[in-house]
Amino acid sequence: MSGNDMSRREFLNNAGKAAIVGAVALGAGYGAAQPANVGAGASRVVRVCRASSLSDGKPQAEVVRRMVNAAVEKLSGKRGADAWRAYFRPEDIVGVKINCLFGIGASTRQEVTEAVVAGIRTAGVKPDNIIVWDRDEGSLLKAGYTINRGAGVKCQGTDWAQDTVTSGVITGRLATVLYGVTALVNVPVLKHHAASGISLAMKNHYGSLSNPGAAHGNNCDPYIADLNLVPLIRDKQRLIIADALRPIADGGPTAQPAHTWDYGAILAATDPVAIDQIGLTILDTRRAEKGLSSIEKSGLAKHIATAARKGLGTNDMGWIEVVEA
Repeated sequence: MSGNDMSRREFLNNAGKAAIVGAVALGAGYGAAQPANVGAGASRVVRVCRASSLSDGKPQAEVVRRMVNAAVEKLSGKRGADAWRAYFRPEDIVGVKINCLFGIGASTRQEVTEAVVAGIRTAGVKPDNIIVWDRDEGSLLKAGYTINRGAGVKCQGTDWAQDTVTSGVITGRLATVLYGVTALVNVPVLKHHAASGISLAMKNHYGSLSNPGAAHGNNCDPYIADLNLVPLIRDKQRLIIADALRPIADGGPTAQPAHTWDYGAILAATDPVAIDQIGLTILDTRRAEKGLSSIEKSGLAKHIATAARKGLGTNDMGWIEVVEA
């Protein structure tokens, strides 16, 4: 082995250790130490933590709005409206995919969704060209959203395309919304999932599939990865803004007050694998604090590594740059 090879190995090993130390600190929530910066070429995950984002467990809309903007600014390296223009053009039709299947306490909070919509509008996208959506309107209503299929920002369930799509082990029909938009923002909520171990960016697209019940075998692996490889999802998804204000550490995906805690964070990324890996670290750190077993060590959440192998992003902590904003 050449000296250059050894230097690269040592660099990656040291970078990985530094990133892991930084990522573990993510479990502490607001006020935690700044995670390590592993340098250029890494997939960036931004974390914005504010104690003031919650009051008696309730999100504070203006604080959340500032957090979302700070996350996008840090991720893009730009300021103000230019940060959002890095991802969206005025002529875009933008779908905002939220997660509402299990109601209040287990769904994307309206304060986060509203902040994302406001940001998209600063990029010059017309309100009529923004669609907040999930798989059905009953779920949206259960999570506290108001349906609007008329003028302005839409909030609606989806219909299903007639054509069947196949991607790896996935076969099913996709949400018609995916065909009509030019860009996607993935706005998931961080929580434990009994089958897949974690529900975050990649699992959120089960709401984009007509038959998600058929995609839960083998702890959703490789179903989650194969679904996210569908071009209508992979190629249109430009931004991920994750609601980590009050994650669910165990018993998910339904609301579990006993396992929900005030973490007070917004996460942002463009790499769905990297943000899911960081979300898993956050959940496992909390679980360790509460004497619960590790999700990752139990063999769950293996879809994250599968997605990395299939080229959707990286789960290598040596190549994930976690930064604070």
